[in-house]
Amino acid sequence: MTGTFHAAVLGHPVDHSLSPALHAAAYETLGLDADYVRRDVPEQQWDGFWASARESARWRGFSVTMPLKPFAARDADRVTPLARALGVANTLTFAADGTVTADNTDVMGIMAALAAAGEIPPSPKAVVLGGGATASAAVAALHGLGAEGVDVLVRTAERAESLHAVAGVVGTTVRVLPWESAARALHGADVVVATLPPRGADELAEAWRREEPGVSGVLLDAAYNPWPSALASAWQDAGGETAPGVDMLTFQAVDQVRWFTAGRPDVALPHEDAVTAAMCRAVGRPERTVPERVREAQLARLPR
Repeated sequence: MTGTFHAAVLGHPVDHSLSPALHAAAYETLGLDADYVRRDVPEQQWDGFWASARESARWRGFSVTMPLKPFAARDADRVTPLARALGVANTLTFAADGTVTADNTDVMGIMAALAAAGEIPPSPKAVVLGGGATASAAVAALHGLGAEGVDVLVRTAERAESLHAVAGVVGTTVRVLPWESAARALHGADVVVATLPPRGADELAEAWRREEPGVSGVLLDAAYNPWPSALASAWQDAGGETAPGVDMLTFQAVDQVRWFTAGRPDVALPHEDAVTAAMCRAVGRPERTVPERVREAQLARLPR
């Protein structure tokens, strides 16, 4: 790859995004001349921005955050089976001929963050807290980790209706349970993904802590500010391992760098462990990696 290539994170708002720090660390480690910026794009401005971006022939790729993920999946020339199953994409990659591929690397981000945090059994008992877009990626990720089914805890059952379709496409099942049974569902869980907004599980953490639980599984709290969250603290105190949302963000960005530099996610980066370590340091996290053999075993269970 020669010359400067241009990429950006898109969304509204994006001032808080850590993606520029992650991508800058990766490209510096790879020795690439890359310009990665933030672009604040409200959803009502998407159509105009997208038309201009396609005409400019300037861009290598976009990281996409909310509220633009559905538009990214809708407007790409090619959508990977996984992104199609989820109905949202967080990665747009431009090929040399100008065509654009949409993918969702959040799934790999969740799998990698969990696998790096602790030991997960081959067929884990899996729980998801919340029923939004991140929950869809979590269901797919937990299937990738070997879960035969996923318990989803929600306050409003209608929030989780779309998860049944996602589960069917990726090859698993979901059981939607009322929020009142969330504390009970956490007991004996091997792996938990909390997809709630910041502090959304504080009340649950307090109630669960009063039961003096003991756990040995891994919990990922997708909300990473504040960290540790009340739920993560309770889980750690009970003996479990935890991962913050920033680890999910970091590992999904590794796949984005693969897309932007190689045009596909299944080609390892040169010195990928060093790249991943640099990305972890850039956001103040311990250096963590996921062995390629683990990654391939996980991805083999998902639509490619």
